[in-house]
Amino acid sequence: MEESVTVSTKIPKQLKEKMRQFKIKPSKIMRKALEEEVKKRQVEELKEEIEKLKPLLEKVSMEDIVRSVREDRDSR
Repeated sequence: MEESVTVSTKIPKQLKEKMRQFKIKPSKIMRKALEEEVKKRQVEELKEEIEKLKPLLEKVSMEDIVRSVREDRDSR
């Protein structure tokens, strides 16, 4: 099981009262929101890395890629 840590935040008192009224469990919502934000930023980071690599990748011909894949498959 993955180790957990506690994260806390301050919210307006009215919001807390509304959450209690609607029986909203903040831990589930916060966990999901944080997971989505982390995933979003990871995707953004990967897109930036791809953009940096594009000029280099454009120099590699399709023939070279196919040959490398075939060589790798043959070596197994």
